[in-house]
Amino acid sequence: MMFVASGGIAVADGSGDPTAVKQNESGEWSDKDGNPTYKVSDGSVDWYTYSGYRRYHSECHVCHGPDGMGSTYAPALKDSLKTMSYADFLGVVASGRKNISTAQENVMPAFGDNPNVACYMDDLYVYLRARTNDAWGRARPPKHEDKTQAYTAAEDACMGNKK
Repeated sequence: MMFVASGGIAVADGSGDPTAVKQNESGEWSDKDGNPTYKVSDGSVDWYTYSGYRRYHSECHVCHGPDGMGSTYAPALKDSLKTMSYADFLGVVASGRKNISTAQENVMPAFGDNPNVACYMDDLYVYLRARTNDAWGRARPPKHEDKTQAYTAAEDACMGNKK
């Protein structure tokens, strides 16, 4: 497990230091290594964290439990991202995973062909990264940055919406 000091707080993140250093035109923040990350300030979150919260609760919480806390059926993603890189996360979500032991069999279905997940993988990752590092708690973010026009255009293109 990797522990990184950020602002005096020890964090665990498989992708390294989650500190946001750069924001692109669609509003997505990235860390020093170029991985998507969150930006939380004064009780407000960036658009990707907010969108990730919404997407997680529409697509993932049934198996992985509320707020990434896990269930008897699937692991806590809040804990999984402590050791999982961004690339590994994308691979598992897109292609699925099967873990078989003598006690149980866990199967994560592939979501690479589901636009309700595939078009929002960065959003999901950012939200879960914020949860992993306790940058955001178990509540719906009450305040968030606005969705940018660039984000909307990318979302429409991914979802096949024609203008």
